[in-house]
Amino acid sequence: MASKLRVLGSGNAFCPPGRLHSCMLLDDRILIDAPPTILHQLQKNGISSSQITDLLITHWHGDHVFGLPFLLLDRRFISDREGHSKLRIHLHSNGVERMKEICSLAFPNTLEQVIEERVEWVVENNGHANGWDYERFPVKHTPETDPHGYLLRDKKGFVLLHTGDSGPCESIDQRTPISDVILLEMGVPEGDDFPYHHTPKDIVDAAKLHNEKQFLITHSYASGKEEKIGFNMPKLARNTIQIEDGEIYKLDATGITIL
Repeated sequence: MASKLRVLGSGNAFCPPGRLHSCMLLDDRILIDAPPTILHQLQKNGISSSQITDLLITHWHGDHVFGLPFLLLDRRFISDREGHSKLRIHLHSNGVERMKEICSLAFPNTLEQVIEERVEWVVENNGHANGWDYERFPVKHTPETDPHGYLLRDKKGFVLLHTGDSGPCESIDQRTPISDVILLEMGVPEGDDFPYHHTPKDIVDAAKLHNEKQFLITHSYASGKEEKIGFNMPKLARNTIQIEDGEIYKLDATGITIL
C-alpha cells in the first residue's frame, strides 16, 4: 500500500484566510509539528488524537509546538482514557525540557504524570517512526528555535524531504537530489529581507534548478485558492503545487497523486 500525506494545515504563523497553521500527517499516524489548533485540525479530518503514534517536531516556534499540551490533554481525558498507547515525540535534545515547560504552563499539575507515563522522548538524529526511517538535519531559521528538517524514507523507498521552516540553505540543497518530493515553506512575500524563510522567487529558483523534482509548498503567506481577501497566490514553476488544507496525497514510485 502506498504511503499517504494529509495536509492538516498549509498556512504560516498568521493563518491566512482559508489556511490553518502548517501541519502534516503521514499515513494518519505520524504528525509533523503540533500547532495551537491541532485538535480542530484533526477533528476536521476525522482523525482521533489516539491514532497518532509519533510526533516529529521541527523547531520551537509557537505555531509549531503550542498545540502539544492540547494533544496530550485530549489523549488523556478523551481519546485514550485508559492509556493504551504512548506517544513517541521525536525532537532535538534541547527541546525536551522546553516541551515539558510548555505543558506545565498550559495545564499545571495536570500533564506531568501524563508525560511521565505516556510519552517517550526520542532525541537521536537518525530514527524510525512507524514505517518511516528519518534523518533530522539543521536548516536556516531563527537559531534560538533549534530549526531542523526531516529526510523521511518509507518501506518502499519513497523519500520525502520535509524542510521545516527554513530559508534557502546548503543542507536542503544537499538532500534535494536524493528526494522524490520536497516540501518547502513559503512564509513571506517578495519585498523585504527574510533570510529565514523562502520567498516565491526562492521557490521558483529551486524548482527550476531541480526541474525533474516535485515540490509541495506549505507555510504559505498567501490566502487559500477560494479566498477573496488577503495575499493572492503567486505564480510558481510548473513542478510546484501550492497545497491546500484538507488535501491528501498518495506517495509512491510514480511520484505524488492527489486523492
